[in-house]
Amino acid sequence: MSNGDIFTGEVIGTAILILFGAGVCAAVTLRYSKARASGWIVIAFGWGFGVLAGAYTAAPLSGGHLNPAVTLGVAVDTGDWDKVWLYWLGQMVGAMLGAALAYLVYFAQFRANTRTTGTTEGTADEPTPTLGIFSTIPEIRHPVANLVTEVIATISLVLPILAFGGNIGIGIGQVPGEQTGIYGSGISILLVSLLVVGIGLSLGGPTGYAINPARDLGPRIVHTFLPIPNKGTSDWGYSWIPVAGPLIGGALAGLIHNAAF
Repeated sequence: MSNGDIFTGEVIGTAILILFGAGVCAAVTLRYSKARASGWIVIAFGWGFGVLAGAYTAAPLSGGHLNPAVTLGVAVDTGDWDKVWLYWLGQMVGAMLGAALAYLVYFAQFRANTRTTGTTEGTADEPTPTLGIFSTIPEIRHPVANLVTEVIATISLVLPILAFGGNIGIGIGQVPGEQTGIYGSGISILLVSLLVVGIGLSLGGPTGYAINPARDLGPRIVHTFLPIPNKGTSDWGYSWIPVAGPLIGGALAGLIHNAAF
């Protein structure tokens, strides 16, 4: 596959992933959304469907990595590093684009980012938090514990993905006959989307399960610059954890797969 196909596929696929993911977080979080307060299960399935739509769309062009941790795991496993930078670039651009699109979808709700007098949800004009729509926030801020959570959760994502692709020897930039990239077959993309739902439900409680550096960093950058009223902090002090944790987890998954399979 060409450099242009890889870049285009990762931009489009990652943008779809983040549009769905940030979109479901906005739907559950923002006032005047019909899905407001519908809960964590809805968020987990929204992210899973984002993986499903993004990976199916990107697979014919790039293989549908959509995640620097996945790309790193494949590179560590196969020794193929030539296109890593291109995948990462496309993923970051796509993540920022997806976050911006989610903002546009909920533009009116973001503009009404206050709580009104007479509610039981806060004082008049108290802002609704917005960073969690775009990026992850730990429930308990404990850097070591948060980092370990992201490492373990990312291994739980990347190792099964490598197992799907490893059965037919997929490396970076290689596409099998069905053009489904690292996933090995079309049904595997569906299984990975369900895997993401499962990770969210089982392992997502402590940190919000970034498990993808681009998924957290790209939207955090966009959140920093968006003109959202009362948006609050972008919490750059925490931002290294959802980048470092998934990258460590992806590398470890690649090592484990290479050694064990």
